[in-house]
Amino acid sequence: MAGARVVVTGGSGFIGRHLVERLLARGDDVTVFDREPDPQVQTVTGDIRDEARLAEAIGAGVDVVYHLAAEVGVDRYLARPLDVIDVNFQGTRNVLERATAIGARVVVASTSEVFGKNPAVPWAEDADRVLGSTAADRWTYSSAKAMAEHLTLAFCRQHGLDATIVRFFNAYGPGQRPAFVLSRTIHRALNGQPLALYDGGGQTRCFTFIDDAVAGAVLAGDHGGTGEVFNLGNMTETTVREAITTVAALTGAVTVEVDTRAALGPAYEDVPRRVPDSSKASRLLGWRATTSLAEGITRTIEWARANPWWLAQPDSGVAAA
Repeated sequence: MAGARVVVTGGSGFIGRHLVERLLARGDDVTVFDREPDPQVQTVTGDIRDEARLAEAIGAGVDVVYHLAAEVGVDRYLARPLDVIDVNFQGTRNVLERATAIGARVVVASTSEVFGKNPAVPWAEDADRVLGSTAADRWTYSSAKAMAEHLTLAFCRQHGLDATIVRFFNAYGPGQRPAFVLSRTIHRALNGQPLALYDGGGQTRCFTFIDDAVAGAVLAGDHGGTGEVFNLGNMTETTVREAITTVAALTGAVTVEVDTRAALGPAYEDVPRRVPDSSKASRLLGWRATTSLAEGITRTIEWARANPWWLAQPDSGVAAA
């Protein structure tokens, strides 16, 4: 679908920047909607909750909207849970309303977090959601993104909107804010700080390199399909300890044990295993994650060493896994 008029909400964020680069490289006409201007691409600045401002970006003639604008990260949903709910829920509704009004296709970015702590892995797209108490702010992000999915599917069913949902599983890579398990670990290692190993590191994740994640999102945008949902995740299960040990081996850093409850308090609750079944994306989109964890971490470290501005960012203090 090269040559399309595309809007990327959240296009100045981690996944958004990589997605914009890929779309521009293939010849799409791309506009970014974000709170921060991007001098390298046409940008409409504004808050996703501002309907009037959003309409300036998503106007007549837009073919596809990739909706990535979100509040994400442990530090943010512990500090500003209301913002997490408002941005992820109301922001998504605003995008869906605009896309419906102009007849644009939408790709809504969601997350593996929607599955919560369901122990029955791997998770297919229709697997159950298992969450903790509403008293734990840790679940605001999962719940808000799940409601965004409900909104998307409701617009598909009631208004015939051509919308697809993609769920990213632990995406990582160059440029990610140092508030996630791999980005913060690399950030600490290259700044000469010890690497935090939370609760022994026995939790498992399926880390997905950003190039693979973005490739899946583009394929979903080209494919379309009213109400389709795709898991976009590497299906290789890795312990957090293995991931952090890999960073330590490549950088010479040391690790220290951290107790999550002592560090973050009762508002946070970890997920023991997070494993996708991405066979649907393979079958219908021809997609699969091809970048090994060792290769992805090596490429991210090389990028970080070449970009001192990123290393100069403050440590978030917590890291999502």
